[in-house]
Amino acid sequence: MTKLDIISDPICPWCYIGKARFEATLAERPDHPFTIEWHPFQLNPDMPPEGLDRREYLELKFGGREGAVKVYSQIAEAAEQAGVKVAFDKIDRTPNTIDAHRLIHWAGLEGLQDAVVDLLFQAYFQDGVDISDKSALTAIGAKAGMDPAMLATLFDGENDVDGIRARDAYARERGVTGVPCFIINNQYVVQGAQDSDLWQRVIDELTAEKPQQDAP
Repeated sequence: MTKLDIISDPICPWCYIGKARFEATLAERPDHPFTIEWHPFQLNPDMPPEGLDRREYLELKFGGREGAVKVYSQIAEAAEQAGVKVAFDKIDRTPNTIDAHRLIHWAGLEGLQDAVVDLLFQAYFQDGVDISDKSALTAIGAKAGMDPAMLATLFDGENDVDGIRARDAYARERGVTGVPCFIINNQYVVQGAQDSDLWQRVIDELTAEKPQQDAP
């Protein structure tokens, strides 16, 4: 198998779109070689714990309403083409994602990362859920099959906060400046929400290489 590390943030629309494009390829290549692990990256590492009003955040980030509208119209078009639903009108606040990343980490320990990442994207982009809210995160984890009582206890403390921040910092030290970022076998990097065509070529090349590697 081939290790694929995906660095992302659950409030990143391009991560959501990139995941959909990538998974469309996996559906066409069910014999793909990937073993997938998700890793943290905060788009806004200095975001206040309570988050920011969504409109204020977008105008600050994109230099005013006009810039925000232009960027998000492009995102909405790409999302539609990728077959994913977005309801930006339901998102009232841009959250701090440190606790969402903690949930993804804990889900990985139980083999439930993909399910939790899916549910986080759906909750935020389709339902406008505040994914900094610990009760909402507990419900998402429970829906994926995790123990809600255990999650509530973990969220009551600072478990793994420092570890998440350290992993985020490590990704930046390695040169990651934006997400999604896909790292193949700790050697090759695919940056951004790439089309399915690129992933098909990557998988075909990896599959072609494997018999040569296995040969005596």
